[in-house]
Order: sequence, then C-alpha cells, then structure tokens
Amino acid sequence: MTVRVVIADDQMMVREGFSVLLNAMPDIEVVGEAVNGREAVGRVRELAPDVVLMDIRMPEMNGIEATREIIAADAAAKVLVLTTFDLDEYVYQALRAGASGFLLKDASARQLADGVRVVASGEALLAPTVTKRLIHEFSRLAEAPRMMPAAHAAYGELTERETEVLVLIAQGLSNAEIAGRLVVADSTVKTHVSRILVKLGLRDRTQAAVFAYEARLVTPG
Repeated sequence: MTVRVVIADDQMMVREGFSVLLNAMPDIEVVGEAVNGREAVGRVRELAPDVVLMDIRMPEMNGIEATREIIAADAAAKVLVLTTFDLDEYVYQALRAGASGFLLKDASARQLADGVRVVASGEALLAPTVTKRLIHEFSRLAEAPRMMPAAHAAYGELTERETEVLVLIAQGLSNAEIAGRLVVADSTVKTHVSRILVKLGLRDRTQAAVFAYEARLVTPG
C-alpha cells in the first residue's frame, strides 16, 4: 500500500528536497504541494492524502490554523508538523490543534520516510529525546494547565495500569518498549492504549502525551 503525502511549506527548496527523498521510497508518493496553510487545506480537501507534512510558519495561513481546519473537517486526518527547536511554543499549539506528531527539518531521509510511515499507520511520532524537551517548554510557556475538558472529567476512570501506560506514552515509548518495560504482550499494551483514548475522549497518542503533561502526571526532565 502506497502512502500518499502532501507537503506544505513556503520554501521551494524544502518542498522539492522532501519530494525527491519521499518519492525515492517504493511505498511513498508525494501527490501534492502547498505554499501556505490556506492552499494546504484546499489540497487536502482535493487529494485526501494519507499524511500532510506541515510547516508552521507560512504566509496567509500558518500551519497551526491549517492543521486546525484540516482536523475539524476530518478528525481522522494525519498531520506531521515540520519544525526546529526554536519553535517550541508553536509546536505545542500544533499538537493541541490535532497534529499527529512532529519532525525536525534536518531529519535524515530515513527519519523522514519512517516518520511518514509511523503517522500513516495511526501511531504518533513522539521521539523521547525530542518530546521531553518540547513538552517541558510547552508546560513552561503555558499560562496555566489547559487540560482537555472531556479528558479531565474522565481521568478518574483510568485504572492504575492504564495510568502507568499513559505516563510511558508521554515519555515517548513505543508499544513494544512499553510492553518490555511492563513485561506484558504487545497486544496487551495496544488494548490499554485503546481504552485510554476511549475513556479520555482523545484522538491519538499525541493528545494522550500532551494530556499527561498538562495533568502533571509526568514531570519533564
């Protein structure tokens, strides 16, 4: 199955570079490009890609607003935010808008392709070394905890093991890594993750991670 991708970035060299790298993969195809957020929303509506690579700072409509519109139109849409470390606060807003994860612009060809595949499969792209630093900054920049209302109301319904899994998700661990840490089967972890998302009314692991930090279940290191 080929993963269809739309790249939204106002820099032509970035778009062309990523297109060349992704089109070189046998299972990935770049089906469209956009030079700003408004155009990205239109291209997604027109092409229905599996993944959108979304820059944050773009003219007319930025990546955060575009992500919000795309997710509002299709809750199952998958947006992978392109960023650099100096845009921490913007990444936070993008994650809250519904992005499935983030990728550094200096990522290698392999990291870029793997990131697209991970997000396309329904997983969140949460690299531990990046996530901790970013969400630590998110928490510092936030004026006050802004826990998602539905999740806040349902938090008490989580079991002790589900809370433990939620914390590990926030630390950036994959299902396989969580299974190894808790000495359980991968399928058991998948079940816990699914139940956590359903109980808290969250769309994916990314929102679960943000919730865990905002709920102060995890202390950024």
